[in-house]
Amino acid sequence: MLLKGKRIFIVEDNLSNRVVFQMMLLVEGATIEFERWGRDAVLRLQRFSDVDLIILDLMLHNGVSGYDIFQEIRQRPEFDKIPIVAVSAADASVAIPKTQQMGFSGFIAKPINDDVFATYLAAILAGEQVWHSGDRIAGKV
Repeated sequence: MLLKGKRIFIVEDNLSNRVVFQMMLLVEGATIEFERWGRDAVLRLQRFSDVDLIILDLMLHNGVSGYDIFQEIRQRPEFDKIPIVAVSAADASVAIPKTQQMGFSGFIAKPINDDVFATYLAAILAGEQVWHSGDRIAGKV
């Protein structure tokens, strides 16, 4: 169990993706909490507390983006050290440089590869950065 005891907060608006995350992460021992639209992400994050990792979809509905939520989370001192990874179907050639510049801990392209997803998250939790652009890893620092 790569993620045993880890608390992971996920902002994802797509129900199918939430089910996939839930199945993969629970099997690996994680405790998870979701925020669907992003509008209440910080409030729900505060209620979940002691979060080890945050996963953000970049493309959300209702005029909110994962980039907006990232900035809102980083404005809170209690969350400024928690690793945040973008998991998105956004064009990786655009999204990876932008997430790197903003200070994300990683980017994992959708669709999710269930053979390596938990491994990537465990690496990020261990302090590494993972930049996965789909079929290949754009760079792992």
